Amino acid sequence: MHLPATTERVKEHTNPKINAEIEAQIEENIKFYRDKSREEIKARIDELNREWDTERVLEANASSLVLSSSILALTVNRKWAILSGVVGGFLLQHALQGWCPPLEVIRRMKIRTSSEINKEKIALIKLLEER
Repeated sequence: MHLPATTERVKEHTNPKINAEIEAQIEENIKFYRDKSREEIKARIDELNREWDTERVLEANASSLVLSSSILALTVNRKWAILSGVVGGFLLQHALQGWCPPLEVIRRMKIRTSSEINKEKIALIKLLEER
């Protein structure tokens, strides 16, 4: 079984059009901040440090579903436990392959990977160093 590199596994399983749109937005953001003050660039870096990446969004949504379905399985109907199993399967699939069905939705929402966020952050840090 081929396991993709951790840093590229999400991009490898994302629609190329979505990847291109995200990359274009990164480049646009970098160009926008070229003419900004040090304070504005630092503020943007702070925003990037707080930005939720695909992993965090996926984990938050998955854990919410597991918690909710577990409570429902205990209090309403045991069949709700199936949802916990499905979500666990999706998380395992994502860990191994870098893809799972919810990731399609997350990427269409333009949620970026940590590598994509860091690409913009590194470029902005270089802008600061040039000044």
